[in-house]
Amino acid sequence: MATAGPRVPGRGALRALLLSVAVFSFACDACKKVIFNVPSKLEADKIVGRVNLKECLRSADLIQSGDPDFRVLDDGSVYTASPVVLSDEKRSFTIWLSDTKTQTKKEIKVLLEHQKKVLRKRHTKEAVLRRSKRRWAPIPCSMLENSLGPFPLFLQQVQSDAAQNYTIFYSISGRGVDQEPLNLFFIERDTGNLYCTRPVDREEYDVFDLIAYASTADGYSADLPLPLPIRVEDENDNHPIFTEAIYNFEVPESSKLGTTVGVVCATDRDEPDTMHTRLKYSILEQTPRSPGLFSVHPSTGVITTVTHYLDRETVDKYSLIMKVQDMDGQNFGLVGTSTCIITVKDSNDNAPTFKQNTYEASVEENAYNVEILRIPIEDKDLINTANWRANFTILKGNENEHFKISTDKETNEGVLYVVKPLNYEENHQVILEIGVGNEAPFTRDVALRMTTMNRALVTVHVRDQDEGPECSPAAQYIRITENAAVGSKINGYKAYDPETKSSNHLRYKKLNDPKGWITIDEISGSIITSKILDREAMAPRNDLYNITVLAIDQDGKSCTGTLVVSIEDMNDNPPEVLQSYVTVCKPKMKYTDISAVDPDEPIHGAPFYFSLANTSPETNKIWTLTKVNDTAARLSYWKNAEFQEYSVPITVKDREGQSTTKILTVNLCDCTHPSQCRAARRSAGVILGKWAILAILLGIALLFSVLLTLVCGVVGAKKRKGFPEDLAQQNLIISNTEAPGDDKVCSANGFMTQTVNNSGQGFCGTMGSGVKNGGQETIEMVKGGHQTLESCRGTGHHHTLDSCRGGPTEVDNCRYTYSEWHSFTQPRLGEDSIRGHTG
Repeated sequence: MATAGPRVPGRGALRALLLSVAVFSFACDACKKVIFNVPSKLEADKIVGRVNLKECLRSADLIQSGDPDFRVLDDGSVYTASPVVLSDEKRSFTIWLSDTKTQTKKEIKVLLEHQKKVLRKRHTKEAVLRRSKRRWAPIPCSMLENSLGPFPLFLQQVQSDAAQNYTIFYSISGRGVDQEPLNLFFIERDTGNLYCTRPVDREEYDVFDLIAYASTADGYSADLPLPLPIRVEDENDNHPIFTEAIYNFEVPESSKLGTTVGVVCATDRDEPDTMHTRLKYSILEQTPRSPGLFSVHPSTGVITTVTHYLDRETVDKYSLIMKVQDMDGQNFGLVGTSTCIITVKDSNDNAPTFKQNTYEASVEENAYNVEILRIPIEDKDLINTANWRANFTILKGNENEHFKISTDKETNEGVLYVVKPLNYEENHQVILEIGVGNEAPFTRDVALRMTTMNRALVTVHVRDQDEGPECSPAAQYIRITENAAVGSKINGYKAYDPETKSSNHLRYKKLNDPKGWITIDEISGSIITSKILDREAMAPRNDLYNITVLAIDQDGKSCTGTLVVSIEDMNDNPPEVLQSYVTVCKPKMKYTDISAVDPDEPIHGAPFYFSLANTSPETNKIWTLTKVNDTAARLSYWKNAEFQEYSVPITVKDREGQSTTKILTVNLCDCTHPSQCRAARRSAGVILGKWAILAILLGIALLFSVLLTLVCGVVGAKKRKGFPEDLAQQNLIISNTEAPGDDKVCSANGFMTQTVNNSGQGFCGTMGSGVKNGGQETIEMVKGGHQTLESCRGTGHHHTLDSCRGGPTEVDNCRYTYSEWHSFTQPRLGEDSIRGHTG
């Protein structure tokens, strides 16, 4: 089975037809006749076919059509110039090709045919079918999208060779028949004629893969199913569309020629890689209209600058109407438009300029931190940007840093200030050279044009004022010898009138004198000592004594200065040994070092000379002094010296003979560290003499007598009647302290409670061992009612009477017995203590 129909050109020969039937083209060899099968009616601007012009005359530069109803493009496409109706079955015209350079000319005959097809039906009554090899192959078939009909539209005829012998019935299936879109195609059962029932949009369906069947009346398949693709030929029915309705681009005004501004892009839904989707870009309109500053690449859509004279200060925004056209930009192609907004960004291509070349200002002398002038400037760049904001600089005239200039952020003016007082007597006017630039650097073109910064001159006039006396320098120095006589007169602070440069008619007063050492002459300013000046009495000791002085003129204006008195040191202080008490551990320590200081200047001080002063032969035998350095000496002892405290007189003398003697107490102790001797010395307490020892022995005897009396009384009371209970529980406390103190406590039950600090074994109610190894003991005697002394015995170091309590005891009895003991022992203890210290 085969399909029969109009001649069909190659796939790339035809692109679009808008007529009611398919148009097929066939191109013959170059320069030979070309035949196109066309319908009887052709609309204007519709493609008829394509002729291979290059095979005929490759160098042709002029193409002409012999029939005004047809026109020929450069690629050989033949289009109708106006509606054409074929009255006859054939119509022809000539295409002339010319090469004007070589004067060569060729022609191509074009024949348009319109034929009516006659389809024959074949019948057979054979009962038995005998299959043989048939010709059953697909023939390309196509249809034009958006066809106007009339419908049903004939596409082609499908035929099977079996129809020569049998009655064959045809049928089809596939998308467009029994699949969506349904009933788009149908085939005549008897003739095999294939029809389309309505227009098709190629952008929705570009091809329909149908299957054709040939069968006999009894359902026998005369041939295998035939694939029948129906391709929808594209029509240029879609306008190209830009990807954005409005494009926004920015470009610096200092851009060079050819700077890329941005890229526009468009899409076309028609068939790719055809003339229908070959797009060209162009600029339809620019606002402002002239001059043309931009161009667009026709194929890529890249917009670039065509000048380097973009000036934001002239035009800061451009609007371009962009056009895109298919058919490679030919005038019958479809068009799309878009708007492109191009903003010119500011560059620092305008230098700031002063409105005047010279300015004047005035200021009173001694004024500071005051604004004296505002300097306006002009700058055409964008306001409130770094390209517009000004930077002012004082180029000349401010070597003493009396001025500063800053920028007012709101007005962009330069604000000139005086920051350090000016002196009219030194300079009546100052001339400043001011320069101005921008925060942002200039563009390269401006930098090349500008050789120097824009400048202006400012003349500042200094106005004179009566400013009173001037204390200059603020600190003036004098020298006074230490220990100078009271009433000594020395030149004092001198102020002057800055206008007359004289100190006349000025009065002086003392504002501050820390030690009250001087007075000031009100007229001359001289100082008079009112006390002896002691350099060593100053704190800190820096040899300088500051006096604050006030100078006043006749108008009452004043200034303050400092008179710095340098006190020359005199050797009025002898050196002094620093140590008063030292401990030497024998035999571990062989010596001890002593040192001295002198508050006078070093010239009156070290080296010091140490010696033993007015010593006895015994002291000289035990102690020796040797020099360690200029301020220290070493005190060594004789190896057979006894353990005790020694009083060693030491004389120290400075280089000029000033000397002093000091008694140094040296504790020669049996220890390994001096701290041990110091602890023992603190715990040693009072050294008892012979009278103190005698008093203690008498006290002990008295205690035993009282104790014996108490014991006897208790025994007698048992035989006769009981002792009064208050008497049986009285306490007698004896202490070796020099006076009653806080250590005597009477408990609530009448006991006198006293702690016993005993370094050996002791007894409550008996006498301890007294003073032993530097410790202090308390002797207590208790008269108890129900306990014996043996029950109070202990071996610890601390005992209290709480363990020896009997019954309640009157507090008054306790105090009475203590007073008797105190009146007896106190005089003797005091006497012996004094003897012990002096011995």
